Amino acid sequence: MSAGGGDASFTGSIAEIYDTLLVPMIFEEPARALAAAVAATGGVEILETAAGTGALTRELDRLGRFDIVATDLNAPMVAAAAERLASERVRWQVADAQELPFPDRSFDVVVCQFGAMFLSDKVRGYAEALRVLRPGGTFAFNVWDRIENNAVALVIARALCAAAPDEPLEFFSRTPHGYFDIERIRGELAAAGFEEISGAYLDGTSRTTAEVGAVALCQGTPMRGEIERHSSFDLGSATAIATAELRREYGPGEFDAPTRWLQMTARRGDGT
Repeated sequence: MSAGGGDASFTGSIAEIYDTLLVPMIFEEPARALAAAVAATGGVEILETAAGTGALTRELDRLGRFDIVATDLNAPMVAAAAERLASERVRWQVADAQELPFPDRSFDVVVCQFGAMFLSDKVRGYAEALRVLRPGGTFAFNVWDRIENNAVALVIARALCAAAPDEPLEFFSRTPHGYFDIERIRGELAAAGFEEISGAYLDGTSRTTAEVGAVALCQGTPMRGEIERHSSFDLGSATAIATAELRREYGPGEFDAPTRWLQMTARRGDGT
């Protein structure tokens, strides 16, 4: 990711809302699956990129067998993560996944939870992961599947676009759910120099309420900036529209909704 605003910008109060509402809602289940993939590699020294507020970092730390450098482009996310997890096995650092400040061949595993879709140059970001891996090392990451397979985001996106058809809010379909084609991702990993590339779509469940889901996605993601720049909405009215549509779809109480993501692994060759 590159510095600056836009779809990769998690600033202001986003970090707190993201960690308290969005992480338990949609990130903890994929984090457990990705941590298991890291554990299966047998690696010890781990670099995490786009760590956010540390959902995956906490899962990795719980396993008690890794030395982790956890990085993110956004300083507020790193600060929130470091406050949540103080561990002798984890070092926190602000870093751009496309310009990693680490020597060649420094890590056994590079892992990234829901960050690859934010890379402005995917091949460049993957090449950086390859560079800092030791020969035989593994790059493991996940990305969200298409928005149609992630129900809460779909309901909110459709409601906000219907409310302002002349100025649609397209962040969710454009970025978090816009990078899901496994063949494209395979090709970009191969172009960066990776071998033994594999991936699988995994299904999960998001448990939330209409109120929590609306606040989490409208106010705890970079969608917030798109709403705040909108000519017809403010943050309160957009969140109210999202809440009303989730209530219409799922009712007033707690509900379960389907999620789906793609988990990938790729290997640096032994001789590279």
